[in-house]
Amino acid sequence: MRRWSARATFVLVGCAVLVPVLFAGLLATAGLVMVGIGGAVVTVAALYWFLSRRGLLRAAAAVVAVAAPIVVFILFVRAQLLWVVLLSCGLAALALVCARITLREDDRDTRMPEYPASRPSRPFLIMNPHSGGGKVARFDLRRRAEELGAEVLMLEGPEPIDVVAAARDAVARGADLLGVAGGDGTQALVAGVAAESGVPFLVISAGTRNHFAMDLGLDRDDPGASLDALTDGVELRVDLGVINGRPFVNNASFGVYAELVRSPAYRDDKTATTLQTLPDLLAGQTGSRLVAHIGDTVVDGPQAVLVSNNPYGSGDLAGLSRRARIDRGVLGAVALSVASTRQAIDLLRVGRFRQLVQQTTREVVVDADTRTIPVGVDGESLLLTTPVRCTIRPGALRVQVPRTRPGTPAPTPAVDWIRLRERARGPRYSAESPSGTG
Repeated sequence: MRRWSARATFVLVGCAVLVPVLFAGLLATAGLVMVGIGGAVVTVAALYWFLSRRGLLRAAAAVVAVAAPIVVFILFVRAQLLWVVLLSCGLAALALVCARITLREDDRDTRMPEYPASRPSRPFLIMNPHSGGGKVARFDLRRRAEELGAEVLMLEGPEPIDVVAAARDAVARGADLLGVAGGDGTQALVAGVAAESGVPFLVISAGTRNHFAMDLGLDRDDPGASLDALTDGVELRVDLGVINGRPFVNNASFGVYAELVRSPAYRDDKTATTLQTLPDLLAGQTGSRLVAHIGDTVVDGPQAVLVSNNPYGSGDLAGLSRRARIDRGVLGAVALSVASTRQAIDLLRVGRFRQLVQQTTREVVVDADTRTIPVGVDGESLLLTTPVRCTIRPGALRVQVPRTRPGTPAPTPAVDWIRLRERARGPRYSAESPSGTG
């Protein structure tokens, strides 16, 4: 199956290239390519100006960004070549589908190993009744947990509660499992205590987004299903990120996004605050100048840096998608440097090596020209002392999850033409090749 899908990929790519040549001619094909590239360049440049300028320049950039694709479309229609472009794009899309079918990893490589888990006798759970719009009350989580023998601490106030101290006290009193029904920030703090104490950790998906729960394959629509782990659970051993001594389960963001969420006005009106603040941030007139050390790579002056506990999908630069596994013992790191229109256009290049760095590593250090910098850690805005050091603790956290749960879908693989060629040749060639995957 994979051998034939690999061959189909190359056939479809060839057809996508030949169709405009055969039906439009070589000269017209060159014109199509130039018009398409020109439209893309103008659109990207206009979008950058829209984000980095104010007033009339921003309004003009918005008009150009909308008009450029329309002009390209009209030119194709007037030349009576629109159907050629659509057919070629359709063949290219089919080629991409075949390539991803070919390269999709086996389930055994994308699923984290499961280990037997014993039923805890003294679980201790922390629940935030305000998180996720009141999911704790809506799903009756406290009563259901107490019926299963859990001690429950509600974060009801009026005074702030130190969840780290509460979790450590619970372990000292004999708790053999710690859990949180709340946001990822609270999850991370208590997860750090569970890791240092060697007790299992329970994630109850009662937060607003709960990316950590999603990557564990839990049911985010029914937080109560997470409690099944107390009676019929299995154990996953996952990595824990650490930033300046503080644990994180998802990611830490530096630069533009961290500066934005720091603003008090951001929570009230995200769009207006972003548009008002971005021009100064992109121009470097506000915020700190960063230097990111990603393994052996040094990125001077990036506008944004994202460090994640294990990498997200290959095309995800903002940490919005899933992580197929969070037990590979590496950090994912993305650094984006776009301080001019030319650099924004350079992102259209296939390599993008100068403006975009995307790597995995065991350590990331972010320094700045100020003593402290804002950092978004698991969705919370913090001020941290520079240099900020991010590391990974492989397999530090024992997470107890329900045996039956939705799970995580297989990741979408990046297109690798060398592997595709080996798969197309067949098993004999793949086995002989040092870089083959068989």
